[in-house]
Amino acid sequence: MANWSAVQESNLLLASLSRKGGERFLAACEPVDLTFAEILAEPNERIRYVYFPTSCFVSLVSKIDGKDKLEMGLVGNEGMLGVTLILDLPEWPLFGLVQGAGAALRMATAPFLRELQQTPELRRVLQRYLFTVIEQVVQTAACAHYHVLESRLARCLLMTQDRAHSNQFHVTHEFLAYKLGVRRVGITAAAIALHKRNLIAYSRGDITILDRSGLEAASCECYKVDNATYTRLMSGQYLAPEPDYRTPALAACTSAK
Repeated sequence: MANWSAVQESNLLLASLSRKGGERFLAACEPVDLTFAEILAEPNERIRYVYFPTSCFVSLVSKIDGKDKLEMGLVGNEGMLGVTLILDLPEWPLFGLVQGAGAALRMATAPFLRELQQTPELRRVLQRYLFTVIEQVVQTAACAHYHVLESRLARCLLMTQDRAHSNQFHVTHEFLAYKLGVRRVGITAAAIALHKRNLIAYSRGDITILDRSGLEAASCECYKVDNATYTRLMSGQYLAPEPDYRTPALAACTSAK
């Protein structure tokens, strides 16, 4: 079993659990090392395992017309792969493709579903997280339609850096092309533009972020929206008031107490 103190520092979702609930959850997990480009999930296939990245990160990819690909989200140690299980849906709608090799905690579907039943705090946390995943997918779809490629590439590199926890990481032009749903020539032009502004260095698939604040300025607003939504929802803050499902009579009764 993984050390609870170490897990608290390596996966933000699990860190939100109480020690008692977290240690019981970890007892059913196994540590795994994931390799670059490893496929963890496929569309319309049953989810066999859920993954909680600790030092790896996973690209959520949609396949269009059976050949073209577009990245719809990215999962690092802020989240998990397989969260749709909380909806009692055994399938995952996207490819889960390891973009950054590293470690994760893995749990088979059956014990995970049992934990959802036995640990209400886990379900509450994952319900919030599912909404952030939906928001990220929606934001990415809008971003792909409305924003210029250079800004989208800057957003993509920032998201990758956040999950790689390093100013340096490896990602090829080919991988970036299908992450953003464009041709490689477009990625080359956008990367050159960011390089000329001294924001990044790029050589043989190795990217170095030279100017983080400059890259944030070059990115579209989608990057800030994603981060703000995650922070707000995972901290339990909501823009809309919680709906009152009580009958008028019950509401008046409870308000009078």
